[in-house]
Amino acid sequence: MASVVTGVLVYLGGLMYLMYRLPFVECLMFGALISATDPVTVLSIFQELGTDMNLYALVFGESVLNDAMAISLYRTMSLVRSNDPSGQNIVMVIVRFLETFVGSMSAGVGVGFTSALLFKYAGLDIDNLQNLECCLFVLFPYFSYMLAEGLSLSGIVSILFTGIVMKHYTYSNLSENSQRFVSAFFHLISSLAETFIFIYMGFDIAMEKHSWSHLGFILFSILFIAVARAANVFSCAYLVNLVRPAHRQIPLKHQKALCYSGLRGAMAFALALQSVHDLQEGHGQIIFTATTAIVVLTVLLIGGSTGTMLEALQVVGDGHDAHLGEGFEGNNGYVPTACDEDGTPGNKFRVKLSEFRKSAASFSELDRNYLTPFFTSQNGDDDDEEEDDLMSSSGRGGFRGL
Repeated sequence: MASVVTGVLVYLGGLMYLMYRLPFVECLMFGALISATDPVTVLSIFQELGTDMNLYALVFGESVLNDAMAISLYRTMSLVRSNDPSGQNIVMVIVRFLETFVGSMSAGVGVGFTSALLFKYAGLDIDNLQNLECCLFVLFPYFSYMLAEGLSLSGIVSILFTGIVMKHYTYSNLSENSQRFVSAFFHLISSLAETFIFIYMGFDIAMEKHSWSHLGFILFSILFIAVARAANVFSCAYLVNLVRPAHRQIPLKHQKALCYSGLRGAMAFALALQSVHDLQEGHGQIIFTATTAIVVLTVLLIGGSTGTMLEALQVVGDGHDAHLGEGFEGNNGYVPTACDEDGTPGNKFRVKLSEFRKSAASFSELDRNYLTPFFTSQNGDDDDEEEDDLMSSSGRGGFRGL
């Protein structure tokens, strides 16, 4: 929603001669890339000050999914621009977006589930194969990326969903030593990547060619993304609260904090840099300059004032008694299967179907009762109960580790 609102406002601003005028499709491309949030600084401050875990989860989840959505929308608009410069074919926009996003997500999820089954049954957790186990675990996301790119999809979206699936399922199938190694390895790689991108952005300001002659475009873009951010957060929170029970409503102070946490960072910068090559007539240079200025300003201003904002909204140390797993209270294992032995095959089938519907009423129950037992070694078929219990507890610890 924020990307569309931003694109429309930028286009209207150009029509009213408030800023440099871009074609409508290029305005939507700018709205797509500038709507990708990257609140690394805000999340680190949240964690340091002890902010409510639900607010932390909202900001983190939004930033992760926004990256995937921004890439898909940007690539969709880029394809529409090359095939239909007028941007009038709305059906093509929807089809292209679904093709890119759903296709990339399916490729990533498929590779993730494949890796979970491989590590469950391949028996790589013995001492002399642990190096191979770690290598395969690291290479599977890269395979997902290459597969998506080979299918003309988004490799970044694919690798994102591969990581989600592998963390939830494949990770618990690793040996204890391999779990420690891959956790430390990916933590190191992520820290290096974050440090590199900020260093690169710093050098870029001085070394790259920018178009600073259109300051009106930069100033009004900042105003428009603030308006789009507020419209997106408050409207989505309103819709979510309509279907949530009273004790799980998103409070207004969390909505304000979420609205304030819209930093722009690495993803917006990377897509803007790509726009320099995708757009002609200097339009990509204008978008790239505006994006660089917005990234620097949001990181410095929002990142520097986050602590004051949290204290003003009184969300520091709020709600630590809540548990992320409160929805899993009760039976944490399999749902026991009941079948009337004296009944007919039709009655048995209906009983099993009814049990499946009850046990899969939500995704969390479906995951706990069916997906996790199938894709992980938890509650496996080993004869040794102690070994099963050890593997099960190790798997649950892995789920909470990150």
